Amino acid sequence: MTQREKQVFNLLIQNYSTKEIAAIMQISDKTVRNHISNVMLKLGVKGRAQAVVELLKLQELSL
Repeated sequence: MTQREKQVFNLLIQNYSTKEIAAIMQISDKTVRNHISNVMLKLGVKGRAQAVVELLKLQELSL
């Protein structure tokens, strides 16, 4: 997982919306969605929630 992808997911688990994450990181909504999609593909999961669970299991994220 890249540093930017990690940033996106750290904000995601803090309950920020895609639009809010884009504003905080000064990137477009589409770029945020791309980061999320890339992580989901890497993990082989179908949803954001599943991605978060897997990242927590892999200790890539912490609550």
